[in-house]
Amino acid sequence: METEGYFADAETDFKEARFVIFGIPYDKTASFRRGAKEAPSSIREASWNFETYNMKTGLDFRDIPVHDFGDISTSNNDSPVEMINKVKDLSNKVVVEGKTPVGIGGEHTITIGITSTLPSDTMVISFDAHLDFRDKYQGEPYSHACVMRRLADHITADNIVVIGVRSAEKRELLEAKREGLRYYDAFTIFNKGLNWVLEELMEEITGRKIYLTIDIDVVDPAYAPGTGTPEPFGLKPIEVLMFIERIAPWIIGFDLVEVCPPFDNGETSILAARLIRSTIEMIWLKRKD
Repeated sequence: METEGYFADAETDFKEARFVIFGIPYDKTASFRRGAKEAPSSIREASWNFETYNMKTGLDFRDIPVHDFGDISTSNNDSPVEMINKVKDLSNKVVVEGKTPVGIGGEHTITIGITSTLPSDTMVISFDAHLDFRDKYQGEPYSHACVMRRLADHITADNIVVIGVRSAEKRELLEAKREGLRYYDAFTIFNKGLNWVLEELMEEITGRKIYLTIDIDVVDPAYAPGTGTPEPFGLKPIEVLMFIERIAPWIIGFDLVEVCPPFDNGETSILAARLIRSTIEMIWLKRKD
């Protein structure tokens, strides 16, 4: 299938856009499978699979002012801090212009760059199979295994909620609890449901500025096998979608990370592209209410 090399239907120029998509092709700190640096191009290609009209939202994506900036100029030759600073520079430009940043990773470390440009009282909701709260991993404080710990340096741990987690090192878990990081593990969600999580959080969420980060490995690998660190017993894609719909009115930016195209036949990129399209649509729909 011929595609245009940009995210499908994201054809508004930067000045007029309300959403700005940018890719970060980087996976230097990947600790199991490499290949997430290929995700921005793979997800863009997959985005051309869909009709412009969405039966769920009732919106045509072409009617939403979305701009695809392209990829940030980074590679695995950059250190994680160099990559993060490049992401920060572009994200700051997007935020200062009053637009919503939409990052496509790449590894989860990209989130640090985007969130560093947001107000310190922003609430971060992370969908992730892993807690990512290590202070260092393999000697690197800016590893994808340390993302929530680094976010807590700017946005305090009690402003972060991790949903769908089912893997953590014991010391990491104890430190997260001590620092006030909140999490809802996949096993509790299975027993009580995501609606229970929403009811727990809704009073706090309502009216807050929310940054959403979606590590695709939160989804069970039966649905999303193409990821760097797959973890069984995950959430269903529809559960993630329905949760996002509830919090959409307050989302001021989001990213989707850790798709690893070499390890499937495109299924995970297709899911990622659909989640990105649907999240943009739901934010836009709620803003127009």
